[in-house]
Amino acid sequence: MSKVDMETDSSLEVCCNETTNSSSSKEHLIPPDSKEPSSSRSSSASAGTMTSASQSSRIKYLSLGVLVVQTTSLVLTMRYSRTLPEDGPRYLSSSAVVCAEGLKILVCCLLVLKEHNFSLRGFQQLLKEEIVHKPLDTLKLAVPAGIYTLQNNLLYVALSNLDAATYQVTYQLKILTTALFSVSMLGRRLGLYQWLSLVILMAGVALVQWPSDSPAEKLSAGSQFVGVLAVLIACVSSGFAGVYFEKILKHTKQSVWLRNIQLGVFSFVFGLFGMILYDGARLVDDGMFQGFNTITYTVIFLQAVGGLVVAAVIKYADNILKGFAGSLSILASTVISFFWLGDFVPTSFFLVGALLVIAATFLYGLERKPAPSPVKV
Repeated sequence: MSKVDMETDSSLEVCCNETTNSSSSKEHLIPPDSKEPSSSRSSSASAGTMTSASQSSRIKYLSLGVLVVQTTSLVLTMRYSRTLPEDGPRYLSSSAVVCAEGLKILVCCLLVLKEHNFSLRGFQQLLKEEIVHKPLDTLKLAVPAGIYTLQNNLLYVALSNLDAATYQVTYQLKILTTALFSVSMLGRRLGLYQWLSLVILMAGVALVQWPSDSPAEKLSAGSQFVGVLAVLIACVSSGFAGVYFEKILKHTKQSVWLRNIQLGVFSFVFGLFGMILYDGARLVDDGMFQGFNTITYTVIFLQAVGGLVVAAVIKYADNILKGFAGSLSILASTVISFFWLGDFVPTSFFLVGALLVIAATFLYGLERKPAPSPVKV
């Protein structure tokens, strides 16, 4: 739990205690005859508890749906956009990354403005206090921003060479890299179940990538080696950037939207530089928006706004729910790739490997409850 969450919980606890104390003090001033019967109070409390539990359950299922839909739709749409036959030049992945970062900055600015009642003066003051007047803290975000930019470009490379199902399963290796970086950089300790799940995860991914003579490799356009290499580099960069980001922002009080503005500005600059460096000649010939169509704009929207929606609901999802969402996303990508995109035929190795990856995801998310302390007689 972050320091912000701890402080929020503490303030809520203080408010609750003050309310309880004031209520108990007022209770002495109420005549005994006018007090509410205990049965009515207990009925109201139980009804309130049931309503709260029902709302919490609905929020969790909503979070599950958002996670599954965003992850699956982004991967499938991105894969479809990279394999769709084009009459002219295909859109530049570097250009799509830059557009997604620009859209993300715009949406986050609107959300921060909303928090300040759409006051431009308050918004400008906040940017000065948290960004301009804290240059060192702001520059720390350049590292994860640069890595995230590289990662986003690598995902386009991966899905240009791998089908969506294989990509989804292989990309679960980010659990392994995040765990290893958490141990080395944050000093966390993993339990026996977690280490076991990482071994199962590696075995599952190895089976998915096991070479075979099935028609699946012929259906998937591109080089499988390039796609797998891009996914592996993306997993390593994702694990390091996530843990680094958690480490440097562990004690900050900034909102998630302001942090995304800071990350987005650096990512936009890095992405623009990379686009000019690697696609400069094609930019001169056909422009930045060459090959853009409805599918391309959908990918950009899902990558920018969809990621922010996930960031907003992820706090309501526990580890088991995240594992369940990842499993459903893998299953959905497999089914849709086979029946709709037609670029994937599952093999026995893939099915066994995918089941191992799903099992490892659930096993890693299991939280062992401490054993109850013995009762002294």
